[in-house]
Amino acid sequence: MSGGVEWALHCCTVLTTSSEPVPAARLAELHDVSGSYLAKQLQALARAGLIHSTQGKSGGYALTRPPETITVLDVVQAVDGPAPAFVCTEIRQRGPLATPAAACTTPCAIARTMGAAESAWRASLAAVTIADLARDVEADYGPQAMAGIGNWLADRDS
Repeated sequence: MSGGVEWALHCCTVLTTSSEPVPAARLAELHDVSGSYLAKQLQALARAGLIHSTQGKSGGYALTRPPETITVLDVVQAVDGPAPAFVCTEIRQRGPLATPAAACTTPCAIARTMGAAESAWRASLAAVTIADLARDVEADYGPQAMAGIGNWLADRDS
């Protein structure tokens, strides 16, 4: 999983605090990350339809739908794509003791194990929403944490 997923999740989580679009530069400043690096993650989120951008003086990014309907898996797939983390290359069909392709009618034990782990991982990520993450931030840092972030994001003069 790329580091961009972390930044994208942080951005989606803090966007829950703002009723107005938040400039990319403001999000980059909040997370102390390069604006050009963050822009790539924001573009991926926008292409996936999770956020949208508004142009102009009061422009920026906002979630396209309620945070209760955006899952962590949605964000992971937006940034890293939907391809599985493990891709079987049929190693069992190589080398001096190779299994003939005709005998490989089902996935091997390794591919089955990795496939099951992938399914469990995706189900776990699909079960957590951006709203859940925002609630967890408040639980971890106190009831004023998200409000403080929202106030900071809204104060474009600082």
